[in-house]
Amino acid sequence: MLLGAVADDFTGATDLCSMLVRGGMRTVQLIGVPRHIDARPDADAVVVALKSRTAPVGEAVRESLAALDWLRQGGCRQFFFKYCSTFDSTEQGNIGPVADALIAALGSGFALACPAFPTNARTVYQGHLFVGGVLLNESGMEHHPLTPMTDANLVRVLGRQTDGTVGLVPYATVEQGAMAIRRAMTALKEQGRRYAIVDAVSDAHLIAIGEAAAEHALITGGSGVAMGLGANFRRAHLLAEHRDAGSLPAVAGHAVVLAGSCSRMTLTQLARARAQLPVFEIDPLASPHAAKLSAAALEWSHRKLGETPIVIASSAPPDKVAEVQAQLGRDAAGTVIEDTMARIAEGLVAEGARRIVVAGGETSGAVVQRLGVRSLRIGAEVDPGVPWTYAEGGSTPLLLALKSGNFGGPDFFLRAFQMLES
Repeated sequence: MLLGAVADDFTGATDLCSMLVRGGMRTVQLIGVPRHIDARPDADAVVVALKSRTAPVGEAVRESLAALDWLRQGGCRQFFFKYCSTFDSTEQGNIGPVADALIAALGSGFALACPAFPTNARTVYQGHLFVGGVLLNESGMEHHPLTPMTDANLVRVLGRQTDGTVGLVPYATVEQGAMAIRRAMTALKEQGRRYAIVDAVSDAHLIAIGEAAAEHALITGGSGVAMGLGANFRRAHLLAEHRDAGSLPAVAGHAVVLAGSCSRMTLTQLARARAQLPVFEIDPLASPHAAKLSAAALEWSHRKLGETPIVIASSAPPDKVAEVQAQLGRDAAGTVIEDTMARIAEGLVAEGARRIVVAGGETSGAVVQRLGVRSLRIGAEVDPGVPWTYAEGGSTPLLLALKSGNFGGPDFFLRAFQMLES
């Protein structure tokens, strides 16, 4: 194991895994904090997927440190803290507190922070995060039900979450390449800065940032900044060439989409799917009980399962989300939806579903935990940041695609299964 990563949600973990596979690293995703008795996977990179993005700060820190300890014992040479490319967090965390704890545990004193992923229209310029052509706080993320992002200035956002100080490596420096970036980060560390937000508006920038951080104990950011890490290990003669790093076994069975994300892109993907696929809509206001909601969905799916993929969705536009939260409470609404989708996944697998797309980080976490999945072998991407994965070690073979809400093209739900047939 060369690279050990801690991810703050499940879809973010698969996003990072996909990037590492693209860079020629055989990669395994582990679900939850590994036990000390768990064997180390046969992989170049291991990503521990936690459900810590919206957990209480203390819990997020404890789980992240436990994952780090397991990865260190496995001999990893470098570590990565993966969070969302939209920097999803609150004023209290959890990005700052977790990163602080990892820095302290590693004794590194400093880490870069770069959530940019230009392929998916996330860029950082002068410390400000853009989604497409608009600032983060104008992108729809200001309406996120759990982590509303109302400030695009990452220096300010991270600065409010840490007792350390935050500097910036600006675009003009990044344009000069890896050596200039390395010098700038060294200077910030010598000034006593704990973090450097690093601008990036292209893949070339991300590769240069990764090269500049080759000797860093800890890197933090979105999956994009991992783009060049495989090359670092190859230059150090630690990583062999793997032409089949993303190969997975074939799995036959019913195809299902479970959509829990309320992001704009997931809503667009659902609209496109409705024209061609059967869709069942979950309404927690009709019955705020997971057992009743899941039973209704499974009764419908029993009649619909066949050769055509089916879609079960709890996704809703911001006004409907606000109505649900107003009546049930924010936390209760989220819990009902997650429990409902997890129960549905369990029932569908019992009915023969073997190829499942899950949209939304919280939904993905609830589903894989309910199914008892502990390890995922990472395969080829459907769209940037969203690979198919194979659930290893369980009694039932499963192919899972865990999609961050905003990722994928408009026809993602249709193309994901077409890809398996090609």
